[in-house]
Amino acid sequence: MTDGDGRASEDGARGARGGREDFPRRQSVRQSAREAAARTYARALPIVPVRARGMTIEGADGRRYLDCLSGAGALALGHNHPVVLEAIRKVLDSGAPLNALDLATPVKDAFVTELLRTLPPGLADRARVRFCGPTGNDAVRTAYELVRAAAGRPPGLAGDESAIVRVAPPQDCAHLFRADAAARPAGVIVEPVQGDGGVLPVPDAWMRRVRQLTADRSVPLISDEIQTGVGRTGTFWAVEHSGVTPDVMVLSEAIGGSLPLAVVVYRDDLDTGEPGPDTGTFRGNQLAMAAGTATLAHVRENRLAERASTLGARMLHQLRSLTNDFACVGEVRGRGLMIGVELVDTSGETETALELAAVVQRECLRRGLIVGLGGRHASVVRLLPPLTITDEQAAAVLDRLTDAIQAAAQRRQSTAGQRGRTSRTRRAP
Repeated sequence: MTDGDGRASEDGARGARGGREDFPRRQSVRQSAREAAARTYARALPIVPVRARGMTIEGADGRRYLDCLSGAGALALGHNHPVVLEAIRKVLDSGAPLNALDLATPVKDAFVTELLRTLPPGLADRARVRFCGPTGNDAVRTAYELVRAAAGRPPGLAGDESAIVRVAPPQDCAHLFRADAAARPAGVIVEPVQGDGGVLPVPDAWMRRVRQLTADRSVPLISDEIQTGVGRTGTFWAVEHSGVTPDVMVLSEAIGGSLPLAVVVYRDDLDTGEPGPDTGTFRGNQLAMAAGTATLAHVRENRLAERASTLGARMLHQLRSLTNDFACVGEVRGRGLMIGVELVDTSGETETALELAAVVQRECLRRGLIVGLGGRHASVVRLLPPLTITDEQAAAVLDRLTDAIQAAAQRRQSTAGQRGRTSRTRRAP
């Protein structure tokens, strides 16, 4: 066990002397030998979680960590929330099928009912729900085929996005509609906050402009809420910040209450009634639907989106002071509890900005804080804490991140000084 600040307690230290301290390293070595060599979180975060509750993860070495990664945003209520565990146990104890494909079940009906209750009013009144494979990519592909069919376009090949246009600011998509109607896109997709792109919120005025352009030409607007949904940005769905009602919403991650689930919600007049492509064997995941229902209801009933807005604004305000304290901190941005801290290198070398972000991530881990990286060149520290984060935990996150940035900046300065001395020595006669 460890104390609350993430540093090993005396009991944890005794356990480490007994061999636990070396266990994560052995596990990591085995994983490297058995799994693909692709870049994964395990390479940057060499910990072995054995228990988790709320925002806290306990590793096999006995250390505790504050988890600001939250399963890349999938854990809206954090780890093993009581309402989620209770919902899962009820399904398991009932003897109900765990996978029912497209068949109607009480669990599925409850999930759809709760989901419709949370949607933007302009969409909720006319919404249809299509279940698909459990990933965000599955949902995006399903949405593409949906709008293709509604536009009378032939089905695309797997991965073919030629009829769908993904737009982001400052791009103005007016040029997409200047040709004849047959050349118009079948749909336009927008991510209200670009998560993997470095936590970049789109301007509300820009979103409204895109909505007007698409509505005037009867082109469906798709809102990609895979990472931004379920209260993450301070409204239940991020598109609501702009007052825009999309025609299609792509949902995944948090809607499964920590389990794999993805759906597409769309306006009823886009439903052609034609049989769509195979949308995934695991579209009937009953445990995920039960966990998702519990999560959606808990966020709604406890006004956690509003809480994310208030606390997120406070955290952003405090983090923005880092731009004055450290030259290596560029822009701090985000919405609600979806926050990005961009790291820059004053030398202007892209590679060093990447290295600096990686050092900050490692220094955070040393201090008991788990963060992710994203954005161009992976130079943005991403904070995605659960919506249940307390004020005390938020203060600890800010303190540890600040300490980590300071340590990384000092290391960077020391390295630069050593390089300068080496360079002068080499030039000396």
